[in-house]
Amino acid sequence: MSFSTEVKEELAKHINSARHCQIAELSAIMHFCGQYGQDKDGSLTIGFQTENEAVVRKGFTLLRKTFNIDTDVVLKGEMKGNLLAKFGRLSEPVNPLLMKSTCCRRAFLRGAFLSCGSISDPQKGYHLEFVCNNPAQAGQLQEVIGGFDIEAKIVQRKRYFVVYVKEGAGIVDLLNIMEAHVSLMNLENLRILKEMRNSINRRVNCETANINKTVQASTRQVEDILYIKEHYGFSKLPDSLREMAEVRLEYPDAALKELGEFLSPKVGKSGVNHRLRKLSELADRLRA
Repeated sequence: MSFSTEVKEELAKHINSARHCQIAELSAIMHFCGQYGQDKDGSLTIGFQTENEAVVRKGFTLLRKTFNIDTDVVLKGEMKGNLLAKFGRLSEPVNPLLMKSTCCRRAFLRGAFLSCGSISDPQKGYHLEFVCNNPAQAGQLQEVIGGFDIEAKIVQRKRYFVVYVKEGAGIVDLLNIMEAHVSLMNLENLRILKEMRNSINRRVNCETANINKTVQASTRQVEDILYIKEHYGFSKLPDSLREMAEVRLEYPDAALKELGEFLSPKVGKSGVNHRLRKLSELADRLRA
């Protein structure tokens, strides 16, 4: 089961106790994947165009709780009129009066994600999106998400309009708003592991780079000292440089700080670096 399916399964099981929130969530499901049908006698039927059975179950559960409509009921007369008055044309945005309170906007986002949302595998990347049929629905969805201080953008993909959130923190906040708390914790755990892995990789890469740098510098210093020994001789060097050259040849892999400990008297890292630089300059002059 994909992470996106897990989130939807969790959201499908969440039934808000307040009727106004149930209607807000149902309105999102109706407008994003619902459809009307009409018989020859003018009666109305309702369906949901989705491959996810959990969404269908949630839609009919909310219909039963809010309007006392069962799956085998054909709507006529007053019941038909009440439903059409509440939801209107499904191709248009949801009536803003159904989302006046914060809890109803949360429910609306939950229904929208169930109907047309998806989220990528957090181990591969962070991306959550809603695929809308028209720009008006996408704009309303973007506005509702933005009301919770989450940045959502819209991009057109063929004939659809996609509202998406790419920041990991924004996706976590959105899962919390939709009350997908179990999925949120799973995502947070994966984010922590991913960040720890990235941090360790950065540290290892940094240490590897430093080691390579140290090895290259040490190799170059040893080459310079051997060149001086062959073409100039240690006897002509000042005592401080001669001692430095001998110590570096004896400990070719030692760091500068360690080399300073082997000198008599001991010398700090900057002092060791200064002496090795003098030896390098001498070798360059001899080569020239």
